[in-house]
Amino acid sequence: MRIKICGITQPDQGSAIAQLGVTVLGFICVPSSPRYVTSAQIRNILKDLPNAVQTIGVFANASLEQIHQTVMETGLTGVQLHGHESPDFCDRLRQILPQIELIKAFRIQSQATLLQTQNYFNFIDTLLLDAYHPQQLGGTGHTLDWQSLQQFSPPCSWFLAGGLTPDNIQDALQQLKPDGIDLSSGVERSPGDKDLAKVRQLLKAIEMSSLRLKTPNIA
Repeated sequence: MRIKICGITQPDQGSAIAQLGVTVLGFICVPSSPRYVTSAQIRNILKDLPNAVQTIGVFANASLEQIHQTVMETGLTGVQLHGHESPDFCDRLRQILPQIELIKAFRIQSQATLLQTQNYFNFIDTLLLDAYHPQQLGGTGHTLDWQSLQQFSPPCSWFLAGGLTPDNIQDALQQLKPDGIDLSSGVERSPGDKDLAKVRQLLKAIEMSSLRLKTPNIA
C-alpha cells in the first residue's frame, strides 16, 4: 500500500519523512492554500530526496500551461487535480505530460459523487477520495463515511484521504482496502508543519494493521 504525505513545505521535513519510509510526497501548488509552495521551494525540497520517492504536485482549476510549466520546472513525477477538472481536461493533460502519474481527486459529498468518478476511468491513473467541505479543497481533518465506500472497487488504483490520523488509520483499513492512503493535517502541528512523531506513529499503526490482517484466526 502506498503512503502519501501531502502538504510538504520544508526541506528537512520532506527528507526526514522520506527516510522514515514514506515513498510519496505531495506539494500544494494552489496559491490560496496555507501549505502552498512555489516551484523554487519544491526544487529545494526535491534535491535532497531519494530517487525512489514519488513527488506529486496538487493543483486546483489551474490551466494546462500552469501545470505543465510547474512540472517542467520541478521534475515532479505526478499531478493531482483537486478542482473541477473535466475528463476532457484530464485527457489533454495526459497528452502533454504522458510520463507523469495523473491523479484525480474527488470530494465525496454523496453517492452521486462516487458515480461521477466513472467518467474519468479512461483518462487518469489514480483516483483519490477526500472528504467534502464547502470552502476548503483539502486538509480539513474531516473523515469520509468509510462504510459507504465498502463496495467501491474502481478499475484503477485509488487513495483514501480525508481526516486520516495515526489514531484512526487502523479502523479505516479494517473497513476498506485502498491502494494508498493520503494524509496532511493528520500528521501536522500546524498547516505545512509536519510532526515526525506522528508520521512514525502512523507507520507503526499501519504495520500493526497489516500484521493483524495476515494473522489467521485460530478457533
